Amino acid sequence: MDLGFAIQIIRGGIFHILILVAPILITGLTVGLVVSIIQATTSIQEQTLTFVPKIAAILLSIFYFGPWMIRVLVQFTENLFASIPDMVG
Repeated sequence: MDLGFAIQIIRGGIFHILILVAPILITGLTVGLVVSIIQATTSIQEQTLTFVPKIAAILLSIFYFGPWMIRVLVQFTENLFASIPDMVG
């Protein structure tokens, strides 16, 4: 295995990580922003009010995007296993 092949595998892994966590991060960011706007307009400064909706939204997004995330991970793993003979030389 040469350096270019190893860099290609690492780059693919990082790309897949970014693609897989993007929907969850965007969901958490959006819910956090909405809750912050609600807190600012109503002057409610309860600390638990920020965490509970975010946790619920993130769990729902994992439930919704979970099958897609697993398919992407399985496809990446299959491609990685298929490239093992190329690693040997």
